[in-house]
Amino acid sequence: MKKSIVLLTLFVISNLNAQQRPKLVVGIVVDQMKMEYLYRFSDDFSPNGFKRLMNNGYTFHNMHYNYVPTYTAPGHASIYTGTTPATHGIVGNEWFSRTLGKDVYCTDDASVKTVGDGTAEEGAMSPKNLLSTTVTDEVRMGTNFAGKVIGMSLKDRGAILPAGHFANWAFWYSKTGAFISSTFYGEKLPDWVTQFNNEKHYLPYLNKGWDLYKPAATYNESLPDNNPYEGKLYGSAAPVFPYDLKSMYEKNDAGVIRSTPFGNDLLAEFAMKAIEKEELGKDNITDFLTVSFSSTDYVGHLLGPRSMELQDTYLRLDQTIADFLNYLDKTVGKDNYLLFLTADHAGAENVAYLKDRKYNVDNHSGKEVKKSLQDFSIKTCGVDLILNYSNFNIFFNKTLIKDKGLELVKIKQAFKEFLMAQPQVKQAYTEEEILANSGNDAYLNFVAKGYDVTQDGDMVIIDKPGNIQYATTGTSHGTLYNYDTHVPALFYGWHIKKGESFDKKAITEIAPTIALKVKVALPNATEAKVLEEVLDEK
Repeated sequence: MKKSIVLLTLFVISNLNAQQRPKLVVGIVVDQMKMEYLYRFSDDFSPNGFKRLMNNGYTFHNMHYNYVPTYTAPGHASIYTGTTPATHGIVGNEWFSRTLGKDVYCTDDASVKTVGDGTAEEGAMSPKNLLSTTVTDEVRMGTNFAGKVIGMSLKDRGAILPAGHFANWAFWYSKTGAFISSTFYGEKLPDWVTQFNNEKHYLPYLNKGWDLYKPAATYNESLPDNNPYEGKLYGSAAPVFPYDLKSMYEKNDAGVIRSTPFGNDLLAEFAMKAIEKEELGKDNITDFLTVSFSSTDYVGHLLGPRSMELQDTYLRLDQTIADFLNYLDKTVGKDNYLLFLTADHAGAENVAYLKDRKYNVDNHSGKEVKKSLQDFSIKTCGVDLILNYSNFNIFFNKTLIKDKGLELVKIKQAFKEFLMAQPQVKQAYTEEEILANSGNDAYLNFVAKGYDVTQDGDMVIIDKPGNIQYATTGTSHGTLYNYDTHVPALFYGWHIKKGESFDKKAITEIAPTIALKVKVALPNATEAKVLEEVLDEK
């Protein structure tokens, strides 16, 4: 009798724990994904990938980034910390730090070394530059470090920042074709990772090459193959299918796969192997897996948002996600995992494409902007006072200004007047204006939330809509306009009701929502605004 009562009690406790938290949380980030792609390519998606998430989960159609610059590293950090670069400190992929007086890469850490078959530079990475905790950190602490957290991506920043400070492992892809890590996480790769790397899973993809996934008529949502708005893939004669990836690999390295849809496929293989070998979701202690698909970003940058190559990448990713969901169903159980999918930023239209359709916009490079600032400085002050220009930030050489007996306030005002006379500039803000933000200027709100006073510049530039600091082919991102801020946000699985919302939401609402959903502490710097629709299970 006593034994029966004990067993019944354990059964009740086990089920109670299962109800309180999912066995596994999966966070998916699709690099450079516009919400619009879910609409434009919808007719060509299968029922089992993106459509499964949208039709059976909860869709936020109007999710946006609420700061600039909209780049990869700040995006990943903001998704998982629930705050913005002004607070979490990741103000770019790389940036000039006014405090250190030098360039900083978002995940650089000279105190750690590469683990695995990668170069010394590729692996000297950790989350030390991330100032706040992530929801993944809170899951680790909330389970007394019994729950596992593993992050992975083709990009180091896409793996490290989501996984947070306390991750068991973060893995990223090396140009050698191996997934690597750093001594921040351990002295030796897990045996299953070494075995996966030794099997050279990237080779079959590169040997096969890249041709259209579906009949050519399917791609009527894109421009014709070989249009003037596309760049060329690794020295190809023209941006047309099919691509000889084997030849490109032989002339370069295994990093070639990044700029093809097969980088996503390789990462999905690796993710499924991680679930199996690390036994993620096998007990009632919540684990967290972060997966960042990067190939969409590489293809978008090179070939642009209207290319057949980009559409093909999304059609293949749709099938990859379908396969991944089926794998989760079988290994973790349909009702046992909570999954969300979003993007670290979206992306602009190609400027030449817009100009050819009579939209009065233009492209220019960061080098051109810096040169114009230097020329103006020499003309008006007799000396080049520009210490650095990057990420829309201007840094003045304050030592030189002092030595020359010049007044910084007057210099800023002169530069502001010069910038406001430039055809592509919408606004220019000084440090003083940013720190005195009252909330009444919408543009200034974006700047202030992305501005770290200890690292960013003396002035920040905002270009006019449609203008871009990039080349004439492909595309980029980084601005505060909808084409860069509007991303998908899909929630699916454990205790997620079916539905959709068209209310405007902020990307920083995801992390605190997940934290409250799985009943752990909020990330320490989040504003704690949440997506109530996801928390309401009725």
